[in-house]
Amino acid sequence: MLKGLGGLGDMAKMMKQAQEMQGKMAQMQEDLENVMVTGESGAGLVKATATAKGELKSLDIDPSIFNGDDKEVVEDLILAAIKDAQSKASEKAQEEMSKMTEGLGLPPGMKLPF
Repeated sequence: MLKGLGGLGDMAKMMKQAQEMQGKMAQMQEDLENVMVTGESGAGLVKATATAKGELKSLDIDPSIFNGDDKEVVEDLILAAIKDAQSKASEKAQEEMSKMTEGLGLPPGMKLPF
């Protein structure tokens, strides 16, 4: 007679898991602000450091690249280092998300948040 109530227990369990997941997501987002990645270009002549969320924190430029009329080369090296740091930040964030979602039974490669 009360067979239909069995589904409510499953629903409550799912809601609890969703709340736990939401808490873990918030913690992970906070943690990503403290993880630093460094992108490089020009064999390390230009280094850009960013958080795993992609926020640029510092830029280190070897003084040897400031000679003559190399303005465009320097600009290209700076852009390349920043792009490398952003790429590494994105990879690190995805790696952390994958660790968190392993036990959820989601298809491999599924990216969260949607």
